[in-house]
Amino acid sequence: MSVLVVAEHRRGELRDVSLEMITAGRQVTAATDGDLHVAVIGGRVDEYAQQLNREGVDVVYTVAEGEEFNHDVSVQTVEQLTVDLDPAVLLMPHTVNGLDYAPAVASRLDRPLVSDAIGLAVEDDLVVTRELYGSKVETSIAVGSERAAVTVRPAEWPKTEAIGDAQIETADVTIDESTIGSTVRGFEETTGGDIDITDSEILVSVGRGIDEEENLDLIFDLADELDATVSASRPIVDSGWLEKGRQVGQSGKVVTPDVYIAIGISGAVQHVAGMKDSETIVAINTDPNAPIFDIADYGIVDDLFDVVPALIEQFEA
Repeated sequence: MSVLVVAEHRRGELRDVSLEMITAGRQVTAATDGDLHVAVIGGRVDEYAQQLNREGVDVVYTVAEGEEFNHDVSVQTVEQLTVDLDPAVLLMPHTVNGLDYAPAVASRLDRPLVSDAIGLAVEDDLVVTRELYGSKVETSIAVGSERAAVTVRPAEWPKTEAIGDAQIETADVTIDESTIGSTVRGFEETTGGDIDITDSEILVSVGRGIDEEENLDLIFDLADELDATVSASRPIVDSGWLEKGRQVGQSGKVVTPDVYIAIGISGAVQHVAGMKDSETIVAINTDPNAPIFDIADYGIVDDLFDVVPALIEQFEA
């Protein structure tokens, strides 16, 4: 099966999901001896193309149309490339931008669209794994079509790292300017300020166990000692104690730091869905039966108000 991956960038930076989709695409092409194509639209396409030249990629197509994401440009470009290349699998990111154009592209190409994939396999058909019912159930869907479109959940595959020897080509795409009905005129942060918890290597995450807002100072003190970023579970954000941009979980952000320290977090499935792929998970909770211990690499069953000051003292030493 051949695969076309549509990369994503934002505000001048190639997003990690682009390299993660290459890993996902390689799974399919390696199993079927197919070709792996990658397309990047708009912005610094030549620079992005070099970053997308990873092992297993056959061709990177660049489309220098605009600086930022545009719905109409993306729809027209992805549609034309898909018609020209005829990939069996079209992979797009399950992000705000991806969800903006993916359904339109799938509809115009008359392809079935499977969204929010967390796994891909090839049997007789392409098999896509998704989560349902608040991440309580995983289901595998055999796509009964020779051609499919799939949106890929960020942070579910590792980023491909090895440099490849792909061809880099300028795609022959014609944009009908008369159909472009929107433009990006600027960006305004609505939550989280300059904090992007998805970029942090160490996250100190706090939950309901912190009891009161003023106790958050203790968590920030620990984060300072570790050169870490503070994140939170939903109850903390719902209480207005921390901004939405710091929320981890199904209704927040998906994170994959090197170290995730869960303090006073029980481990509800909605929260775990956002951090389960962290490299090392440390949990601190008074309840030995808390679900967070089921996925933790290291666990401390004790009062956080005793443990956290002790940790701060140790790291200060």
